[in-house]
Amino acid sequence: MSFTPTGTVYGVLLNFRAEVEALAPQMNQPPYKAPPKAPVLYVKTANTWSPHGSAIAVPAQVDAVEIGATVAMVIGVDNDVEGFVLMNDLSIPHASFFRPPVKFKCVDGFLGIGAAMRDAQEVADPAQFRLEVRINGELKQSIDFSQTVRSAAQLLADVGEFMTLAHGEVLMLGCDAGRPLARPGDRIEISAPGFEALANTLVKEQA
Repeated sequence: MSFTPTGTVYGVLLNFRAEVEALAPQMNQPPYKAPPKAPVLYVKTANTWSPHGSAIAVPAQVDAVEIGATVAMVIGVDNDVEGFVLMNDLSIPHASFFRPPVKFKCVDGFLGIGAAMRDAQEVADPAQFRLEVRINGELKQSIDFSQTVRSAAQLLADVGEFMTLAHGEVLMLGCDAGRPLARPGDRIEISAPGFEALANTLVKEQA
């Protein structure tokens, strides 16, 4: 049986150094004027959840979607980490990742969810995670989680400063810069050592 979240799924922005560097000029301009001090979160609503192996419909007016390959923490009963799961945080391309509009990130089916949770006790250090993204079998992106701004533990602690995460909720570790684009008909595969691969195929939404 595929893994399914039992609580809210949260994404996090600006948690990879390359992403921060790319958006630094925008962050120093109005209305922000400085980089954020705390993690910048958003919600992937339940209508976005797509299990491993399923087809994901791309809206008819959209030519391509942005792949957001990441690892997410599944929260345990004591606000610790119960496990980790692969996720594909799809998005319609847009100009700003600092305040992403809901309509671009919460489209039906726009969160691929890995087939199984990896037990946290098997993970010595999440900074050692290495992801590969393939489109139709061709390698398009490699992601090194030693390049995050906040480690998994620090991210969880910083989020805990302003909100409580409940058992079963999910917190992504962030998406790196250089997210590849995929189009209807493409098969997206996300893999990492120690994880079951996550694969979904994009299809064009029926008019």
